[in-house]
Amino acid sequence: MAVSGIESAVQQLQHAAQAAKGASVALPEKGASDASPAGGVSFADQLKGALDKISDIQNNATTESQAYSTGASTVGLNDVMVDLQKSSIALQTGVQVRNKVVTAYNDIMNMAV
Repeated sequence: MAVSGIESAVQQLQHAAQAAKGASVALPEKGASDASPAGGVSFADQLKGALDKISDIQNNATTESQAYSTGASTVGLNDVMVDLQKSSIALQTGVQVRNKVVTAYNDIMNMAV
């Protein structure tokens, strides 16, 4: 059970690393007045997707911890602890991203034009 959880986490990390390597940021062409980037995905969509993913991770961790506390035989303590840590890290990452976005917004608003 523990090995399958670790293998799953390693596969997720490898998938994320491959996605990061393959992702390229396309800049909009000069004079383009389109609100969405050249890739067709807006910042708001990306942000909403990230928040939804954090919510899904937290819901999964809560569901699994409740299943463990009720005595479900299919859920191991190690899986619960790993999911709770994933949930905590995802939330901390989301908070840090929010802080960076707010700081960037404040810096832009304080620029002299």
